[in-house]
Amino acid sequence: MTQVENRPLTATPGSLVGRPVDRVDGTAKTSGAARFSAEYPYADLAHAALVYATVSRARITGIDTAAASAVDGVLSVITHLNAPPMKPPRPVNYMNLSTLASATSVNYLNTDEVHWNGQPVAVVVAETLDAAQEAAGLVAVTYEELPATVDFAAAEGNATPQKSSPIDSGGAKKGDAVAALAAAPVSVDLRFTTPGHNHNALEPHATTAVWDGDTLVVHEGAQNVAWVRDQLAWRFDVPPASVRVIAPFVGGAFGGKTTVWAGTILTVLAARVTGRPVRMMLTREGVFRTVGGRTPSTQRVAIGAETDGRMTALIHTSVTRVGRVGGGPEQVTSQTRHLYDAENILVQQNQVTLDVLPNTFMRAPGESIGTFALEAAVDELAYEVGVDPIELRMRNEPERNPIDGKRFAHRALREAYARGAELFGWSARTPQPGSMRDGRWLVGMGVASAYHPAWQFLANVTVRLAADGTVLVRCGFHEMGMGGATAQAQIAADALGVPFEAVTVEYGDSALPTGPGAGGSGQTASVAASLVEACDKLKRSVLALAARSAESPLRGQRLADVRARDGGLYRAADARGESYAAILGRAAQVSVDAAVGSDTRLGSIVGQARFLTKFVLDNRRWVKAASGAQFCEVRVDPDTGEVRVSRWLGVFDVGTVINAKTASSQLRGGIVMGIGMALQEESLVDPRSGRIMNANLADYHVPVHADIPPIDVYYLNEPDPTMPLGLVGIGEVSITGVAAAIANAVHHATGKRVRDLPITLDKLL
Repeated sequence: MTQVENRPLTATPGSLVGRPVDRVDGTAKTSGAARFSAEYPYADLAHAALVYATVSRARITGIDTAAASAVDGVLSVITHLNAPPMKPPRPVNYMNLSTLASATSVNYLNTDEVHWNGQPVAVVVAETLDAAQEAAGLVAVTYEELPATVDFAAAEGNATPQKSSPIDSGGAKKGDAVAALAAAPVSVDLRFTTPGHNHNALEPHATTAVWDGDTLVVHEGAQNVAWVRDQLAWRFDVPPASVRVIAPFVGGAFGGKTTVWAGTILTVLAARVTGRPVRMMLTREGVFRTVGGRTPSTQRVAIGAETDGRMTALIHTSVTRVGRVGGGPEQVTSQTRHLYDAENILVQQNQVTLDVLPNTFMRAPGESIGTFALEAAVDELAYEVGVDPIELRMRNEPERNPIDGKRFAHRALREAYARGAELFGWSARTPQPGSMRDGRWLVGMGVASAYHPAWQFLANVTVRLAADGTVLVRCGFHEMGMGGATAQAQIAADALGVPFEAVTVEYGDSALPTGPGAGGSGQTASVAASLVEACDKLKRSVLALAARSAESPLRGQRLADVRARDGGLYRAADARGESYAAILGRAAQVSVDAAVGSDTRLGSIVGQARFLTKFVLDNRRWVKAASGAQFCEVRVDPDTGEVRVSRWLGVFDVGTVINAKTASSQLRGGIVMGIGMALQEESLVDPRSGRIMNANLADYHVPVHADIPPIDVYYLNEPDPTMPLGLVGIGEVSITGVAAAIANAVHHATGKRVRDLPITLDKLL
């Protein structure tokens, strides 16, 4: 099947929103002109490398740095014995979201304590990268080992209920699901496991740090430059205004560059110690050792139903892991609170605390692994009652949120499944497992629901309209490959009625008005809300200038009475108006400015508190989410157990699509990552030492081109009336449901259920 191209249903003639506009950064990236954080030239640049602990929990009893210091070109070997003091990380405070920036509570090199296997215990600074890495390998560390708990499987029985926070509920219930399950005519009660996953973005973590007195400039591949700025200002005891974090280009992140990890802190420390610009580029192993990933999980999904498949009980519980010095809970049961109209529901998240590298955000944290368990269990129920898997889902599709009866702000799962079944050819599927073949290959088809909540964050934006008709948008948001600057330029061009080429967007710099972090699929909506408001303010200012002239056809017009088009404002009633150039020229003004946000420089605690209050109140009224239907076809070799994904279609309800090209790319990227989760990715941790054993891309497998089939994506493009411009978010939802769709297709092909990811050969033989 060829790719389905979608045309925006909401676009007006001449509108840029919805069109497949080429990315504004495309030429810079494809020509090599784009500079990433490890590519900025500085005179006297030094290089740093880390020394990693080889035990899980200990006190350092000795560090021999003599051999390292003797390596030609070494400038300094910094350990806890000679490192200058830093302020420890601040405790998390949800009224000040920047306190979430610290990835761990460890005050690196200001302590002799080791908290996980791989924690940095020294940093070597040298004239060259080769010298720094050679010397780092010569640092000898001795330890007094302490009791440590590192085995997730062994610790599962010690899990305790997760406490709720303003951004994640630990549990919820409706009715008595336990009793209803016991009384159900048909039921399934299943256990699923998923392994830990580690981040492997195209650009490994890298930092370039330059001190000038107490002024600090940092080039950092960051998902939240404001959080990085605030964290570094706190740790090094300088005003936030003295720290500038620059990240115009980020080579992938997926959550791993949201918070501040050891490499960033220690690069800045090394620059302060040596008095020179310092760069640290983590190796792949360094990323595994010092940057958290996705938690492993065990999950129980139990469903009770009538003989026709209508659910009477739905239970979903999970156990996940956090580190003793950091890491947060993942919303594993998030989707289960919203997807199915069971009469009785119980969800509960539990966690264990281990002496390991803290987990962190990783694409759709919680929902990616939670949808695997839930959607595989729903498929098993469909077989138990003898109902088609799509029909079973539709019989249990709720009109309102199942647990609390809140309204859905927007939901079109029925349409997604109907459209997907038609496009994918679901009617050709024979229901009996093992009944479809293509030569010697067993063929299977599977489906699963995709789901991810919609988020909106605080965003400060300024817009400047110049007399020549050009527009400058400024906001410290982030570009990590998803086309954020392109989308915001499209929005601004439409709002002001100017050509796309007339708009310049500045982003990725903490010196700009504080933008939202790139996470939770919330950046585009967050910036768009403030950008549209700023454009409206600007147009009001232009109207006020026009009103000064008795000859202006805009005199006496309100904003609602005019339309922005053709580089100016024109009356809706009779199309009379004038260009921005004419209005500003007559007023002798070179530009007009507008700003939106609590504080267009640094943001404010008051503004964050107000935003959180609005967020909580808004979510008491509505359930907002992106959703979709994942359709998968696999081929399985009956002799070797080899699984090949041969066809894919994802149909998504993601609200308004701003850019058809970048949206399709984002959706495909999430599906590719989900295929890796289903079939390949697994962090192997030694249960004795807590050490990651496959800390490289030779042993930690991610998909390559040969693993990926043609991926067709379709989006409904129906706006959410409660979200800015009707958009919901794209980056996260497309990984959800992928692993379940593959597991369900594998069962259809072979008759074998695999409930433990990844689905490898040994589990099918």
